[in-house]
Parts: sequence; structure tokens; C-alpha cells
Amino acid sequence: MKNYDLITPEGTNDLLFKECVMRRNVEKEISEQFFSRGYSEIITPGLEFFDVFNLNSRHFPQEDLYKLVDRKGRLVVLRPESTMPIARVVATRLKEAALPLRLCYNQYAFNVSPQMRGRSDQIAQAGIELIGSSEKIADLEVIEAAAAVLEKCSPGNFSLEIGDIGFFKALMNKLDVDDEQQETIRNFIETKNYPALNDILDSIGNNSVTKALKMLPRLFGGEEVFEKAAKLFSDKETDAVLAGLKELFKDIQKLGCKGKITVDLGMVNKTDYYTGVILKGYIEGYGEPVLSGGRYDKLISEFGYDVPATGFAVNVDAVTKVRLKSEKIPVRPVDFIVFAEKGYEMKAVLVAKNMRESGKTVEMAAFSDLGKVKKYAEEVKKSKIILVNENVSELQ
Repeated sequence: MKNYDLITPEGTNDLLFKECVMRRNVEKEISEQFFSRGYSEIITPGLEFFDVFNLNSRHFPQEDLYKLVDRKGRLVVLRPESTMPIARVVATRLKEAALPLRLCYNQYAFNVSPQMRGRSDQIAQAGIELIGSSEKIADLEVIEAAAAVLEKCSPGNFSLEIGDIGFFKALMNKLDVDDEQQETIRNFIETKNYPALNDILDSIGNNSVTKALKMLPRLFGGEEVFEKAAKLFSDKETDAVLAGLKELFKDIQKLGCKGKITVDLGMVNKTDYYTGVILKGYIEGYGEPVLSGGRYDKLISEFGYDVPATGFAVNVDAVTKVRLKSEKIPVRPVDFIVFAEKGYEMKAVLVAKNMRESGKTVEMAAFSDLGKVKKYAEEVKKSKIILVNENVSELQ
């Protein structure tokens, strides 16, 4: 029988010293961006009832959730993300609150990750939710905040991709396919699996819709994407989606992030979740998105309160890893180490207490040998020593 008392569960890890300092720095920087835009923090339970994530659209497959049973035999899960719990709070405790609501969070999410992919099952996330507005200004606010967070978090270059799930949905509504086929097509587009995508679409038919879907993974870049997409397929619904996204894209260029914001019509993740503009953010040194989000106008209605919403989440752990590679984190400084000669221990404790009250950082010497204390102070802490006996003096 194996013993697991010396390791952490798969998908988790310990954070030590400099990692903790960097994590807190990243969290603080991101939170400051949110607070400066009028967002208020919310914290939801780490445990939620399974029903919160088992709505009609089933946004989270059962196999991706960590499941438990409470003392009454009810199925509960570790929170896999924060948007749906916040939707629950908005539809219950905040239903009478004035709109719009600007909410932010900084908490863990837990997911069962595929094996052998090096992903974490426990992820620190920070994000915002703007509840109660379907206006263009709300999309602009969230995208501007996303760009500001990426710029603040990235030690080098960053990129922000925007799309609109409405274009994919409009095309799929014109095909006679079942839910399973639609999910297969969506997955092949998202993973840019061109051969498999071509095969399944060829089996459905050869028309303007299937031709446009075949090209969807290639529709990314700058403003030229809109002209390419319009040539592939055009009707009232898709034209409206493209026109709205193009106008949004041109406005965002005025943020001064030219070349860092691109269009990607092949972003088709969580089609049962997002309803409009979607976004993903990347920073130099990390191969996967560190930021993702978008508009989800129907989600909160599944909890009984029909209000539009948009937002995004940042993978704080991913940002921390990248920043640790490029930034030096100093050892937490201590101004003084207080050493007590035998019989003066309590006096030393009071001396240290008074020094801390005056704003100093102070350690108590954990050795009875002054020589060891001097070596520790010089080599480890780079601190000065306060000697306490009948007098109190600073050693030179």
C-alpha cells in the first residue's frame, strides 16, 4: 500500500517564500486595477451544491468537478470557477440591488485536469463581473480593463484576442445537426484540427455555411479578418455580428495597444455559456491564455434573474510563474534581531515588542550562542543585532 503523506495531490503544489511574495504582489496589482474602476470584492464559498453547475446548459461536465457528499447526503462540489457562484449570489442576495453591479473576486478554482498535461487542479483566479448592462460601453469597459491587467502583469509583451461567439452560433443554426455533432464541430474549430473539421463538414454537405465553418479557425489577425469573413458568408444576422465586432475593434485600437489586440473568429469555447463578445489574453513566456472571459447574457437567468453580464478571469498562478522567471524577489527583510542573555528573556521580548510598535521588523534570536546569532544575522537576514542584558545595546 502506497503512502501519500509526503506529497501533494496531483495538480497541486506548495508555494514557498519568494513564490508567496510574488503571488501576493500579482494579486495586489490586479486588485488595484479592479478597485480603481469601481469594482467591489465578493467572496463565495469554496464548496457549492452540484446543482449550481448542473443547469440546463450544463456548462461544466460532471467528470471535470471535484465532488463530495455533505452530512445530509447532498452532492456538493469544489468551486470550479467563480462566475456561476456569483450569478447565484446576484440572483438571490443582490436581486434588489441597483444596477449595474461591478463585482470582483480573488479566490481558488478547482478542476479535474486531464492527466499528463501539466495543468493545475487548483488555480488562483482574479476577475471581474459587470452585471446589468448590455450596452457597448460595458464591453469596452471590460476589454479596457483586461488590456490594463495584461499590461500590468506582463514582464514583456502581451496580446489580447477578441471575437464574437454569435458568428459561430449563427452559422451553426443554419445546419441540420444534433447537439453532439455541433459539439464535435466546435471542438475541431477550437483546437484548429483542420483535417477532422473538413471530414465532418464534408459529411454534412458542401455549401456556403460549411465552407465558412471550414475557414473559421483561419479567421484571425487584424481588420482584414472582417472582409474575409464577409466574403465567406453574408446575411442579416452574421453581418450584424461582424459590424458590431469591427466597430468595437476599431475603438479598442485607441487604447494605444496597436498590434497587441487582434481578432479571432475561431474562438468558440463554451458556446452554451457565452452569448456575444469573447476575449483571451496572453503574456510572453506562457503558452496558454492567462485571461479569458466575455459576455454571458443568459447565464444569470438560469438562476431566475434575467440580467445581462460580462467579465473575465485571470490565472494568477500563471502570471506568478512568468514573473518569477524575470523578476528578483528579495528575502523578506528584518531590521533587527534581538538576542537575550540568560535571565533577560522577558526583557528582550518587551524590547522587541516596543520596537515593532515603532514600525521596525524584529526577530527574536533563536540561539543561545551569540556567535551563531551573528552568523545568522550576517549570512541569512542581513540584519543588525540588539543585545539585551542589564542594558540594551546595538552590536556593531
